[in-house]
Amino acid sequence: MSSMQSEIAGRLVQFLDLDTDGRRRFVLGVILEGGEITVASLYKAVKEQFETSRKVVASLLGYICSKLGILRAHKKSYRLPTVYILKEEYTDLVRSVLNATKAPNSS
Repeated sequence: MSSMQSEIAGRLVQFLDLDTDGRRRFVLGVILEGGEITVASLYKAVKEQFETSRKVVASLLGYICSKLGILRAHKKSYRLPTVYILKEEYTDLVRSVLNATKAPNSS
């Protein structure tokens, strides 16, 4: 594992340690399985499991993109929503961190 991947793994673990209700873990799981994702599509998935607002989901996605550095964001035109894609080199890393860390409310 490269030093950059080690640093990102540490950030992911810290990010998940602050997860009190499972929302962060769920969002990372959706991103991992979702391929291309927008705020709207992520909000649709999250609101089925958690009581939340679109702003909270957008903020969480922005944090994952900017602070964790595991997402690529692009916009085809100014009229279309931003599309987020998990960077290929971090797919296995995210999966392993999700499997290695304990979910909230579990013993």
